[in-house]
Amino acid sequence: MLRNRIYYGLKPFIPQSFRTAIRRKVALRLRHRIGSVWPIAPGSERRPQDWPGWPGNKKFALVLTHDVESATGLRKCRELMQLEMDAGFRSSFNFVPEGDYRLPPELREELAQNGFEIGIHDLKHDGRLYQSRREFSQRAQRINHYLAEWGAVGFRSAFMLHELDWLHELNIQYDASTFDTDPFEPQPEGHHTIFPLWIPHFSPPSGEADRSSRNSLSRNCGDQLSTVSSSSGGYVELPYTLPQDSTLFVLLQEKTPAIWLRKLDWIAQHGGMALVLTHPDYMVSSGSDRKSGEYPIQLYRQLLDYIHDKYSGDYWFALPKEIAAYARQIVSRPVAGLNGTRPEQLLTYRLETGSNSTDQKYAAADNKWRLRGKRAAVLLFSYYPADPRPRRAAEALVMEGVTVDLVCLQSNQDEPRREIINGVNVFRIPMKRHRGGKTRYIGQYSTFILRSFFHLAFRSAIRKYQFVHVHNMPDVLVFSALVPKAFGAKVILDLHDPVPELMQTIFELPEKSFSVRLLKRLEKWSIGFADLVLTVNLACKKIYTSRSCPPEKINVVLNSPEDDIFRFQPPGPQTSNGEKPTKPFVILYHGSLVRRNGFDLAVDALEAARKSIPTAKLRVCGERSAFFEEVMESVQQRGLHENVEYLGVKNRKQVVDAINSCDIGVIPNHRNTFTEINTPTRIFEYLALGKPVIAPRTQGIRDYFGDEELIFFDVGDANDLARKIEFAFSNPGEVGQIVERGQQVYLAHKWSREKSNLLNPISDLL
Repeated sequence: MLRNRIYYGLKPFIPQSFRTAIRRKVALRLRHRIGSVWPIAPGSERRPQDWPGWPGNKKFALVLTHDVESATGLRKCRELMQLEMDAGFRSSFNFVPEGDYRLPPELREELAQNGFEIGIHDLKHDGRLYQSRREFSQRAQRINHYLAEWGAVGFRSAFMLHELDWLHELNIQYDASTFDTDPFEPQPEGHHTIFPLWIPHFSPPSGEADRSSRNSLSRNCGDQLSTVSSSSGGYVELPYTLPQDSTLFVLLQEKTPAIWLRKLDWIAQHGGMALVLTHPDYMVSSGSDRKSGEYPIQLYRQLLDYIHDKYSGDYWFALPKEIAAYARQIVSRPVAGLNGTRPEQLLTYRLETGSNSTDQKYAAADNKWRLRGKRAAVLLFSYYPADPRPRRAAEALVMEGVTVDLVCLQSNQDEPRREIINGVNVFRIPMKRHRGGKTRYIGQYSTFILRSFFHLAFRSAIRKYQFVHVHNMPDVLVFSALVPKAFGAKVILDLHDPVPELMQTIFELPEKSFSVRLLKRLEKWSIGFADLVLTVNLACKKIYTSRSCPPEKINVVLNSPEDDIFRFQPPGPQTSNGEKPTKPFVILYHGSLVRRNGFDLAVDALEAARKSIPTAKLRVCGERSAFFEEVMESVQQRGLHENVEYLGVKNRKQVVDAINSCDIGVIPNHRNTFTEINTPTRIFEYLALGKPVIAPRTQGIRDYFGDEELIFFDVGDANDLARKIEFAFSNPGEVGQIVERGQQVYLAHKWSREKSNLLNPISDLL
């Protein structure tokens, strides 16, 4: 990264006190924006598939490590060693072989005799280890020399800089240069796991030798560390999972170990690995004069006492090399039912989180993990994280190790202009989207395109992007990526909606009007500019390939809800068997309250259905609109106000609650050009939670669902919608069978599967 090269080039000429002061100021400002990912990153507690637990059935693992950066730190090693021995602990000391000090052989031997481990900490600790592949290879030879001389098997880079593929040149059994989450580091992208990672080394396929440096896989877990070098198969990555002492006490100036203790409790609760990284360089004994940039060693002692007092007997205390050995042992175990599988495929199968299916192919997973360490920009003329498709895509990229900078709109002045949300770096442009006429749309789009263009142009000068992911609308937003593309970035255009068809629907334009023909031309130019095109369903792909691009350029990524939010559950018992109802029969509408989505049809159907279902009740979720107010006024006039309940705007988890409390969902679309090709995500949300759903009989839905897999109504027909509501009420057994069949379609397209349709084409492109 250019800024890192500049910083480490100037670093020797900048006084330590000045560097610390600047870093402290930046860290304190950053802290206010990262509450959602630090010190705990949601999702990093997920256990690897087939995880057997820790030896001795211990609750969690504990690993203590120290990096000795300077001669000052070297002088404090014996004091720290004695403190740990008195408390009943042992740790790993990582030394710099060619830094501003030399490790005395007698200290190394003393540590080893007392049960401590010795590791290598970079080569020179100058931030230049990864300046170029050629320079790294030269330094790797020196590092391997010290590994052999010191009898060391572990490595950690200076400043947590890392290129995990390159480390296969080292004769190591584990590396410890990464973390689960640490936005304060120069390379802030974390691995988002509190478990060991396996970094295998594969020989490149025939004809792909030039890509060998990119073809490593990272997977949660590991195996028995026989005395083999990494080049024979791979190495274990041990991310530190408690914040560094330098971050807590030097930069953030914490006065207590409270953050350490809170994170430790969370790791223990989830059975992970509590790996601690401290620096004797910054520790000061009790009673000693403390300088700026130092902290009392007693804070570290408080952590050890807390562990001993609260978790005695509950944790597996191990040196890093012992954790790596155990991790290798797990990877090497055979997996039943995979006869004939290559060892590389076996690793992928075993360590693919969130899937029990053998259809996780080695090639696909290998492609996906090429994304680790890449940098991406994302553009959307919408709000984040409110817009679900960009949110799912951005978070999926972050989970694969991509650093994501996302540019979007600012919904209100209280929303921060910049923040980190679940690992995504969000930049908000202070403008709000307003619905209106064609002139307003053109004005808003033009302003956002220009501001996005200059934002990416500036960012590209200091941060090289490997790809730019642009979400329409509008299609021409893709041209904001002109500068990154000129610097070599690939451009991905994600077409949520066919703009000509959508504008036809909104403004009731004739198909052959000048505006529609112009929009089709802009669509073709935009697709031509992009290197890869994604879209939401088969119906949209047919439209684009018929007029704008060849089929091989466009991939379908269906809008499926997140599995971990909409957790699958079988159909529950229905509330009625056709007898006289005794409690409300709840019908749910959730989504955008615009005319084409048919909230008015749902009200009309409710009025008709109440003749046979007196307790029928319609609940509504969504943001108020002029159309909504118009319909609610008619609700009052028809005396239905007690039967229509507005729940307001709901987040994903609140939508789950609303669906769980309903009897049936409705998607009451009007018939128009746009709804004919749409495949509403809401269908999958209802099915995931085991609820029946009534959907319009349109092409975008029938591409995926047959007549026996959904309850269909004739699109735009309120009377037919009412009849289907009555059918669902009177035939709960048959409806339950329809839901079960519909759920099979959902399972074939759930997000954990659709995600690969996003990640694999992108990795193939790079």
